[in-house]
Amino acid sequence: MTRFSPRTALRRAAGSLAAAGLLAAASLAGAAAPAQAADLPVLAIGGPAETALHPYPESGEPLHSTLGLTLNNPGADEEDDDYETEFTLTFDLSGIVGVADVAVEDTSDCKVTGTKAVCRDQGIWAGLRGVDDLLLTAAQGSEDGDTGTIRVTGQSKGATFTPFTTQVTVGGADLVMEELPFKEQTNVGDRQKAPITFTNRGTRAADGVLLGLVYSRGLDIPERYSNCEYTEDGPDSRGVGWTTALCSVQGSFEAGATYTLATPLTIEVTDRAFYDMFVYSIHENSAAQRTAQRAGAPFARGTGAVLKAVPVKTPAKKGATARGGDLNPWDNLHEADFRTKNTADFVAYGDKVAGAEGSTVTADIGFRNEGPAWVSYLRSGENVATLDFTVPPGTTVTAKPDRCRAVTAGGGYREDQKSPAPRYICDTSMTVKDGGGLDLPFELRIDRSTVGAEGAVTIRSPWLQEPKLAFDPKPANNTAYVIVNGEGEGGDSGSTTGGTDGGSGEPSTPPTSAPGPDSSESASGTTGPSESATSTPSATSGEGSAGTAGGSGGGGGLASTGSTVLIASGTAAAALAAGLVLFTAARRRAAAQHA
Repeated sequence: MTRFSPRTALRRAAGSLAAAGLLAAASLAGAAAPAQAADLPVLAIGGPAETALHPYPESGEPLHSTLGLTLNNPGADEEDDDYETEFTLTFDLSGIVGVADVAVEDTSDCKVTGTKAVCRDQGIWAGLRGVDDLLLTAAQGSEDGDTGTIRVTGQSKGATFTPFTTQVTVGGADLVMEELPFKEQTNVGDRQKAPITFTNRGTRAADGVLLGLVYSRGLDIPERYSNCEYTEDGPDSRGVGWTTALCSVQGSFEAGATYTLATPLTIEVTDRAFYDMFVYSIHENSAAQRTAQRAGAPFARGTGAVLKAVPVKTPAKKGATARGGDLNPWDNLHEADFRTKNTADFVAYGDKVAGAEGSTVTADIGFRNEGPAWVSYLRSGENVATLDFTVPPGTTVTAKPDRCRAVTAGGGYREDQKSPAPRYICDTSMTVKDGGGLDLPFELRIDRSTVGAEGAVTIRSPWLQEPKLAFDPKPANNTAYVIVNGEGEGGDSGSTTGGTDGGSGEPSTPPTSAPGPDSSESASGTTGPSESATSTPSATSGEGSAGTAGGSGGGGGLASTGSTVLIASGTAAAALAAGLVLFTAARRRAAAQHA
């Protein structure tokens, strides 16, 4: 199972994880580029605004810092992706002579010669991507506070590039967040104290800190502090259900000192909690850091008390020095998981349609989550559920939602996705909010007039061999029906809700053939994106692909979940996701180096 977090959400989202972006994106400085050469795509070079270097050691090898850059082609269309055209990135290193030395990994396509480094690659495509890293170490003889700049330009016959400049400084603050011992197994209404504590292990003081608090939909921090600004479902959360708070805490946070909040935060487990996460991070405060972490999302300032940090241990004061980057940004944050005992009632709905032989009608089917919990598999990124639709006999599907794919009558894999099928399955994303669901319009051609032909609509687990939704306490309403030309309908259409057998009033159960596909289908129920030669109305969606969108398909006007990213277009190249490109890999490298 692939672990998922706001970081990886970011990475998947921006096409490379630009997610937990939210936290790594925080340091990206590349922005959308102005239009330049006619008809050529404009790629924005991005990366950290500043990179801090560990001072050159008195003995042993110097520790390296990684300069990771990105290319962003935000306005491009995936249909125009070009995987062949070559390009080069050129790094002017003359500004860091005597400040830093530059190297590259053995597998890199970059080469360093004197005061220039050149990276070669190919492919001009839409969205955000990472390029090879440069490894920076403090130059022998350099001193704490020495600084310089690296300028990066790009060249290609197939694109133009906006240049990028980053500052490199020897020494700096190194803010390290302490991990808190949260209780993972919780009940609705539980409250836990969060005495957030951090240490500056760097060579200089931090001039103010920016505390980042990101918590998913089932959690809450009741106090809205006046020195914090808040946004819902952002930045770059793709509708997953995050609240983000950025708290600017004033003061000089000295090297070697440890600080804690004057009053611990309170983390509250709400009645919609199920699987939830809390991410807490610390950065030196600056306009660039705040802008990067906002990622263009709208924030509103709190009106409560001021959130303050007080020293736990204070070292002897040193002279003031210039601001710099964080020496090791990978130890600035921690994530906590909360698993709450709760349930979510998924209710399927069908439709009643009528028409003459040869006519085409629209059946609006789907499900809604009547709560109380939202359900989101934040770590694994797996789909929450699958809607399984068996086509009524005597009808043919002529158009389906894009998110649905054809399977065999027994529910197994079907190679042909263009021809009409007897059965369709439609996955949710990794998140279904309370009050959310899916609205799925299917166009049906009535091939032969049969009174009361029925097709089952079942909301079930994506695990086809185990269809029961473990969190759902009312399985009887997981199945509904599409009824064609039912007796006494008089041609009027309406919805047939879950929990009844064709309107008989008896509790319904899924048909024996549903939802149990044969062994040729993967356990996850996914077989890749569907393609259809017919017109393909999409499931209603108005939110990011990782979340539950508002929408109104017939049969109840339910909101629908968007496709999982996952987690992601790219506000700032994924500020829940941004700079998160290669974030995890870089963090592992840094951890290995500091081990």
